[in-house]
Amino acid sequence: MRKFFEILIFITFLLNFSNFSFSKENFYIEGVKLFNKKKFDEAKFLFERSIVFNPKHSNSYLYLAKIYKSKEDKKNEEKNLDATLLIDPTNEEAILMLMEFGLEKTNYSKVKELSERFSKVCEKLCNENEKILKELRNLEPQNNES
Repeated sequence: MRKFFEILIFITFLLNFSNFSFSKENFYIEGVKLFNKKKFDEAKFLFERSIVFNPKHSNSYLYLAKIYKSKEDKKNEEKNLDATLLIDPTNEEAILMLMEFGLEKTNYSKVKELSERFSKVCEKLCNENEKILKELRNLEPQNNES
């Protein structure tokens, strides 16, 4: 009888552990679905839950930054982009978003620094770097003329 209870406890533990590991990734996946449907508040909640279970899930921070960008909350957008890059320094999308953020704040030296970093890691979004650099070149002469 004791052996039966030990096996039952072990199976219960195993099932709960597999549900736990499945649920933390599920929060992120469900959050992306809600984000794509523009249900930002609900998606934000799921990304935050994803981070609770896995604080190093860089894409959850990236999506939180996108949500804050849509809400025009610059402080939290930047904070989550920084967190994304702290965890994953090669995240192209986060670097690109920070470059755009730097342009808005007219932090041209930061944009140039991020652009160099971006050109080293880019795989999918390489053409976006040129667009930002072109925009930067267009803005810099205006800045020098003032």
